[in-house]
Amino acid sequence: MFGLHKKSSIIVWCMLLLSFILYLVDYLIFGKPAEIGIGFIGNLAFLPIYVLFVTLMIERILKEREKEALRQKMNMVIGVFFSEVGTPLLRDGASFLSDRALFMDHVKITVQWSDEDFKDLAGYLESSELRMDSRASNMNCMKEFLVNRRGFMLSLLENPNLLEHDGFTDLLWAVFHLLEELQMREKLTGLPETDLDHLSGDIRRAYTHLLKQWVTYLIHLKTDYPYLFSLAVRSNPLNPEARIEVR
Repeated sequence: MFGLHKKSSIIVWCMLLLSFILYLVDYLIFGKPAEIGIGFIGNLAFLPIYVLFVTLMIERILKEREKEALRQKMNMVIGVFFSEVGTPLLRDGASFLSDRALFMDHVKITVQWSDEDFKDLAGYLESSELRMDSRASNMNCMKEFLVNRRGFMLSLLENPNLLEHDGFTDLLWAVFHLLEELQMREKLTGLPETDLDHLSGDIRRAYTHLLKQWVTYLIHLKTDYPYLFSLAVRSNPLNPEARIEVR
């Protein structure tokens, strides 16, 4: 720290000495101290404006870089989440969809998809309310899967970067709520119809959040990491025609 302070002091004194030498050369060549004084006062008067302008520009650049770095870190966290939890949950959760065939037609994403295609898909997810039925598939399998991933998801909540991403935080809370609902019941068979309807709503909430974050994440991959986007498309858990092999 002391060495850095000393180095900064040397730079300051060198700049002051250089400025003095240049003014001295100006005086020796042109010999007009009055003009030199007027120029010096003019530059001095402009100095606060210059410092303010430079400071604001530098601050803006630094904030943009910090924001971009945070976005990249957050997308890395989201990527890990989909590898460990999101992708299997997308695949298995689809078995609870009441209108599965119609839904699958909207998510057959290909590498040729444009921004407009993703915009249409995001609009479809926003405007349509998915119909999901807890009776349509095995909730015990979903419960077991989420219980095994509980520790991993808790570690994600400890990431301070999540505070900057409300959508992903909402997704985690929705999944945790579903997990708690499933865990609170000793058995998931023979439940009252009203309770099954309640669980259907919990599954739909978590799955809807999951789908929206998945689409957002795919758009990020398409823009910044085309090779990862290609892998995500080829391993699309919602497209039965997807093949991991490149053809």
